[in-house]
Amino acid sequence: MKNTKYILLILIAFSINSCSVYNFTGTGKIDAKTFQVNYFQNNAELVEPGIERTFTIELQEIIQNQTNLNLTSSNGDLLYEGEITDFRITPMTATSDQTAAQNRLTIRINVRFSNKNKEADNFEKSFSFFHDYDGSKQLVGPTLSEALDVIFERITQDIFNESLAKW
Repeated sequence: MKNTKYILLILIAFSINSCSVYNFTGTGKIDAKTFQVNYFQNNAELVEPGIERTFTIELQEIIQNQTNLNLTSSNGDLLYEGEITDFRITPMTATSDQTAAQNRLTIRINVRFSNKNKEADNFEKSFSFFHDYDGSKQLVGPTLSEALDVIFERITQDIFNESLAKW
């Protein structure tokens, strides 16, 4: 009985100790204190005003919400910068009267990530995602907001995973 108490105590000690290596965002240990997200310019041929600001804020928010890093406007340990390179609407399916029954919005963003403390993590990579919407709708108002929410949620999560979670 005495031995089982010691074994149980050792198992609890190892379990508590192992929790410090993992967290619920999957990032592990980040050897940085601050991060900086520079304004992402919109260099796409088809320009939708305001999406560069929305994307920059979304990227800042996902990093703040999933890490304990502090946002800074200069000299961040981690630096995210880049540009929106493509904003494209393409018809996906057609109706019998040769109009689009469904359209697809695709956004591509080029990201440069720099880690001052671990230069091996630096990368430049393009991320893209799409959203399909009804061809009878115009890409304005709620339709545009829904499309941007879906696309930016996926792209920012992919950037987070590539830069910090290493998935």
